[in-house]
Amino acid sequence: MKHVSILVPKRNAILSSVVGPYKVLSVANSFLKKTGIRNDNFFDVHFVGLEKETILYDGAFSIHCNATISEVKKTDLILIPAFRPDLLLEELEENKEYVPWILKQRNQHGAEVGSMCLGAFVLAMTGLVDGKQCSTHWAGMEIFRQLFPKVNLVSNKIVTEEDGIYSSGGAYSFLNLMAHLVEKYCGRATAIYVSKFLEIEIDRKDQNQFAIFQGQKDHDDKAIKDAQEFIEQNVNHKISVEELAKKFAISSRNFVRRFKKATQNTPLEYIQRVKIEAAKRSLESTQQNVNEVMYQVGYMDQKAFRTVFKKYVGLSPVAYKSKYNRVRVNYESPSAW
Repeated sequence: MKHVSILVPKRNAILSSVVGPYKVLSVANSFLKKTGIRNDNFFDVHFVGLEKETILYDGAFSIHCNATISEVKKTDLILIPAFRPDLLLEELEENKEYVPWILKQRNQHGAEVGSMCLGAFVLAMTGLVDGKQCSTHWAGMEIFRQLFPKVNLVSNKIVTEEDGIYSSGGAYSFLNLMAHLVEKYCGRATAIYVSKFLEIEIDRKDQNQFAIFQGQKDHDDKAIKDAQEFIEQNVNHKISVEELAKKFAISSRNFVRRFKKATQNTPLEYIQRVKIEAAKRSLESTQQNVNEVMYQVGYMDQKAFRTVFKKYVGLSPVAYKSKYNRVRVNYESPSAW
């Protein structure tokens, strides 16, 4: 039997990431008993809080915790749910008491730890992912990098696993983490049953197709902010880093350094991401074919456009259009993309 502690943060944790893991593990328990693999539950699941009663969403919901952290002496798996992005820093402060408890369970009892979505911020506060891969919601990645520069934040992965430490990407991708944990502990057959019963797309690896690039403008470097706006206003033109540096009267080397410091992207990466975001919007909402969209965002070479698009989106342009555009159109030779 594996003792599982689903943390219940104060205030406004995302309720689905508290209840969802409980549901997934309950279905796994049911399958194991129904098939005769076990006579009892494999997952002994507990809601664990800083207080016995936790009120969420300004009183709309409440959760009665099985125990507080002071009452749980030993656990095998700790699951950290997601936090609301608009209140993130306040909620991290209110829930910092979890950090020493997580470290104690990890260091003294070998507990494994998994974070869901923006719960990765609490995981990072423990230091357990310093030098390790970690994923989180795409909307929180820039501030995550600023707060936790020692963590190897991976923007594309749905699930990461390293030395008994797990993380999942944004929002409902925690379901993929739970399916991953079920397979690890109970085998593939149980994971497949859970995925079918709950209709989880098992083995989904990449979250880049869901990301919306918004740029990083929460900085005080006016010249770089002006450069960002110039890039965004000239998405259909070919722009070089040298031209940008000259335009804003900064040496190329200093421009690249300041741009990376301010935006967490090199100028070239920023140019590419702005162009690809514009291409995505056109592929989603217009009847333009892929070549037309490519020219519209300043690319002339099909292979180069496809390579950059797939790098940031995880799908080819044709696959992305097929998946997200409701207007079915004929586009040229999918095999070329």
